[in-house]
Amino acid sequence: MSTARAFLLFAGVGVIGFGVDVGVLYLAAPWLGWYAARLVSFIAAATATWALNRRITFANRSSGMSMGREYLSWLVTMLGGACVNYGVYVLTLHWLDAAWAPAAGVALGSCAGLVVNFVVARYGVFGRAPVR
Repeated sequence: MSTARAFLLFAGVGVIGFGVDVGVLYLAAPWLGWYAARLVSFIAAATATWALNRRITFANRSSGMSMGREYLSWLVTMLGGACVNYGVYVLTLHWLDAAWAPAAGVALGSCAGLVVNFVVARYGVFGRAPVR
C-alpha cells in the first residue's frame, strides 16, 4: 500500500478516534474536569485507533509483537503526538471561552499531532515489511 493511501486511511481512522475522544471527554469532564478528562479521553481514543489501524491501515504489515506489547508500544509511541495534541488543547481552552472550546481543542490538537503519529505508527510500531 502506498504511503499516501496509508496516510488517508490513518486520517480516516483518526476521525473515528476524534469522535471517541470528544465523546469520552464530555462524559468524563463533569467528574474529572476538562484537563484530567482529556487524559482519559486520549487513552480511549488511542485504544480505538490502535484497534482500527491494526485492522485497516496496517493490516498488511506486521509489528512482530504480541498484541499486548503492540498496544503498549502504540500508546508509548503516540505520546509525541499526544504532547503536541494536549498542548494545543490547553491553549485552545485558554484562548476560547465557549461551550464548544473543548471539542475545538481536541480537533485542533488532533490535526497538529496527526503527521507525527502517522510517521511513528508506520515506521515504528508497524515498521516491518508488508506481510505477503
